[in-house]
Amino acid sequence: QLQLVESGGGSVQPGGSLRLSCVASGFTLDYYAIGWFRQAPGKEREGVSCIRPYDGSVYYADSVKGRFTISRDNAKNTVYLQMNSLKPEDTGVYYCGAPVDIGPRGMFVVDFGSWGQGTQVTVSS
Repeated sequence: QLQLVESGGGSVQPGGSLRLSCVASGFTLDYYAIGWFRQAPGKEREGVSCIRPYDGSVYYADSVKGRFTISRDNAKNTVYLQMNSLKPEDTGVYYCGAPVDIGPRGMFVVDFGSWGQGTQVTVSS
């Protein structure tokens, strides 16, 4: 059974940084793309970033390009999201999801995929 557990959320001031972690079990990151999504209050969940297996190519939503960096440690079966220069609009619950794919409407978790429980990120002065 695919399981994902996120950690690393918190409260920071604008311009601050956080690093989120997602530990996967029940499958290996060697073979599946994994991604980060977020959901702000009153808004739909949106894809933020994902990293593909094999070549490690990455995808970022336009809103986070240049500020967020996704990476993975296959030995630890863990994916990270380094978030720098945080803005108030980055506030939301961040979820790890896998496997992911990218379609015309953006990132999505495939039908047999799983979600983590989410971790809250709050950016406020």
